[in-house]
Amino acid sequence: MSMREKVAELLRRKADAQRMGGEERLRRQRDRGKLDARTRVAKLLDPDSFVEIGLLATHLGKLPEESDRPSPADGVVCGTGLVGGRPCCVASYDFTVHGGSIGPTGERKVARLRELALRERIPMVWLVDSAGARLSADPESAQFISGFADTGYLFREQSVLSGVVPQVAAMMGPGAAGTAYIPGLADFVPMVRGTSSMAIGGPYLVKSVVGEDVTEEQLGGSKVHTEVSGCADLELADDDACLAAVREYLGYFPLRCGEKPPRLPSTDPADRRDESLLDLVPDDPRKVYDVRKVIAAIVDEAHLFEIKPRWAKSLVTALARVDGRSVGIVANNPMYLGGVLDVDSADKAARFVNLCDAFEIPLVFLQDVPVFMVGSKVERQGIIRHGAKMLHAVSSATVPKLTVVLRKGYGAGYYVMNGRAYEPDVLLAWPTAEISVMGAEGMVAIAAQKLLRDAQDPAAEKARLAAAIRPYIDVYRVAALAHVDDVIDPRDTRRLLAHYLRLTESRSIERPSRKHGVTPV
Repeated sequence: MSMREKVAELLRRKADAQRMGGEERLRRQRDRGKLDARTRVAKLLDPDSFVEIGLLATHLGKLPEESDRPSPADGVVCGTGLVGGRPCCVASYDFTVHGGSIGPTGERKVARLRELALRERIPMVWLVDSAGARLSADPESAQFISGFADTGYLFREQSVLSGVVPQVAAMMGPGAAGTAYIPGLADFVPMVRGTSSMAIGGPYLVKSVVGEDVTEEQLGGSKVHTEVSGCADLELADDDACLAAVREYLGYFPLRCGEKPPRLPSTDPADRRDESLLDLVPDDPRKVYDVRKVIAAIVDEAHLFEIKPRWAKSLVTALARVDGRSVGIVANNPMYLGGVLDVDSADKAARFVNLCDAFEIPLVFLQDVPVFMVGSKVERQGIIRHGAKMLHAVSSATVPKLTVVLRKGYGAGYYVMNGRAYEPDVLLAWPTAEISVMGAEGMVAIAAQKLLRDAQDPAAEKARLAAAIRPYIDVYRVAALAHVDDVIDPRDTRRLLAHYLRLTESRSIERPSRKHGVTPV
């Protein structure tokens, strides 16, 4: 064959591989409301920036003409491209080829991407639509069954990548067994409502092992993992929304650890004052409000990118920008459980704080915290170790940490929300703030039990004693003792946060030499 003939043959083979599982399987994919693997890559990346590797890979290296069931690209589209003009690696599992299952050849391709992401220090993105590790009746496949398609290397290498580069696992279909641990080890896990799921064992395996009849959605759908388990970060309406969320998420992060996040130009003045801040937080500490409205009034363009918004709702964790700089917001939300910290909210905070600290994203804490949840139920759930996990994360973080006490700053909740002992670069308080071991009513209930028991009107006596105590936890008493850096007009919150973010841009803290801390789990 001449060179022209060989090139024509090459182009034919590449065109065949790009047809994926064929028109019938692609039609079924569309009928389920799902994009195909290649369209997902095209929508995630900047136009015309994708460069593919391993297009001609096949199951066990068999040529298409040698197999009665061809496996174009061996079920996973791999390569590099740009997101917002910055490079990343992407692996998109193709459900139209062997159900997107992980085969030894396809996994070799993804391993090359992980190697590239680590060596070049660029983000790694998985678009998961996979039945898990590949099972095959082909006798030639038997040698790979005991090796689990080399997925053990996948999990170890994801752990090595952790904190080095951002890792995203977008669940755009099923993720079972091996492909369920990809999101388990990733930093950010969005799911698509109605079409995505993740579980260690799928419905058939669950039925055979424990006898439970359960659908894929009931077992591990987006509602389960965004509201109950906390394993996923966002639920999106469709593939397009999911891919847009991945693009936005990556925009808050640097390419790698040790670098600062990108600062974007903003038309929102750093010294903007929002009059609504004077009315959003009720004076009565027993009244609720939605702290997300406070956050929106403070950050650029009133836009926040919330992480795990439907799980552990008494705490808000969100990415946002102030004066164009990425920040991680950790805020108690009295709208739910009065802002109390429980097992799930402590885990949510610890995870988010560790993520921001790994990638140099400053943290802003907005406090309105009455207490850690108490009672036999949470003690049996391990509230002590879960609370300790949050304490460990906040105290270990070395990024700039800015704290604003909006209203209640009580007990251990005050500390774990980056109180004075936890190295806040600034500790500000609104005039509504109370910083104390606990609220006045709680002190009376504990310290004045005999007086209340003997009183003719216990409720009135409790109110009288609480009123007598309240001046001692008043914000101005706290300020007189210099326990806060300033009591501020709420309308100045944004301006002061922008000031301290500029001031701390080159912040450097050294910890004692060690391999690593022992994190409570």
